[in-house]
Amino acid sequence: MRNSACFILSLLFAAAGPAYAADSISGSWINPRGSVVVTTDNCHGELCGWVSWASEAARADASDAGVRNLIGTMLLRDYRASAPGRWSGRVYVPDMGRTFSSTIEQLDGNRLKISGCLIAGLFCKSQIWVRHAK
Repeated sequence: MRNSACFILSLLFAAAGPAYAADSISGSWINPRGSVVVTTDNCHGELCGWVSWASEAARADASDAGVRNLIGTMLLRDYRASAPGRWSGRVYVPDMGRTFSSTIEQLDGNRLKISGCLIAGLFCKSQIWVRHAK
């Protein structure tokens, strides 16, 4: 799979959660590589997020892993506030066909620090995602 590790990490850290108010976190966020945009919003009282745009390479990697249509795939699920400016939830990683725990910290109105571990705390990473202006 092309760039599989980068794609997996990009999706893992695509998560976003409400900052100090749900409205401040709703919107579109782009990963550091510029290959995936996730749109976040309130879903039944919790934060959720789905892929609203993906590069050709990201779509090809997802397709190689069995995800027929990456656009529209729900990646962020069940995010709830865990502290002021922090949320905990689950992120679906299409390349792996699995869901993992994740945390989000809003650094300011335009930046999120997304953290998570792929395998029982052995492979952890953080990324800074920025608000995407359409």
